[in-house]
Amino acid sequence: MSNVTMKKYHPVNYYFIADPSFWPIIGSIGLFTTFLGLVNTLHHNFYGPYMMVIGILILLTTMFGWFGKVIHESLKGLHSPQMDRTYRWGMMWFIVSEVALFFVFFLALFYTRLFGITELGGDPFNFVQDLYMFKGGATHHYLWPNFQQTWPLLVNPNPELFKGPESVIPTWGIPAINTLLLLSSAVTVTWAHWGFKKGNRKQIILGLILTIILGCIFEGFQAHEYHMAYTEIGLTLASGIYGTTFFTLTGLHALHVSMGIIMLTIILIRCLKGHFLPEHHFAFEAVSWYWHFVDVVWLFLFVFVYWI
Repeated sequence: MSNVTMKKYHPVNYYFIADPSFWPIIGSIGLFTTFLGLVNTLHHNFYGPYMMVIGILILLTTMFGWFGKVIHESLKGLHSPQMDRTYRWGMMWFIVSEVALFFVFFLALFYTRLFGITELGGDPFNFVQDLYMFKGGATHHYLWPNFQQTWPLLVNPNPELFKGPESVIPTWGIPAINTLLLLSSAVTVTWAHWGFKKGNRKQIILGLILTIILGCIFEGFQAHEYHMAYTEIGLTLASGIYGTTFFTLTGLHALHVSMGIIMLTIILIRCLKGHFLPEHHFAFEAVSWYWHFVDVVWLFLFVFVYWI
């Protein structure tokens, strides 16, 4: 399991405090530049994509430099038990913030389905209309009399302005396959974790490789699904609220899967270099927590975006 460096690993007994770092400021600049570029790209400004690329490069540089410094501290044995607990709490709160992020987008989906569509469709059983003095009924009657509330929404209130898709992604096609892939990857990453507990280096490496492969196959299927949606059934970001919520939720999740694959690959490289011990491998645990979070989010996506 270990190499020469880690055989000398003895965590310090005091609470190690890292030196002041400029990486948080650089990372903030990169994040701001990335989102500013995204906004300008959505507004079709020619410089938007270039700003996005610059922002992403700054973020990648930040992660490489900042995480590299933390790894160096770990290899020098500077991470005390208190520092280990600090990292665990930090990762936990990071995942909580990710839960909040996805919750907001799921809330937008549920609001659209339960309130927005029913109000525009003039649903007499929509209690929101009672609160707003039958506002929904009036909206339907005077503005969109031919609109019918259905989900997935294939015919928008104004189909001339926003043409809806011809059909939806079949639930039991690629989405079901991707569900099986991610559930299998949860098993392989857990199996790799058991390798740490048993001190089985081959099991750790094989489990990580299988997890990375399954994640890459998932991303490949997702890209194929997007291509099919745009070219065959007309499901795009501009095809109304259904297309918007679909690509926002699944795209955000695909981004997180890509981040997870990168982190798993780095952990694999560190395992090959012998950076971990059975009693000292929180970096792997943190990434496995993140990967399980990504798996759970996909289950919600599969049920509420593809199935129901």
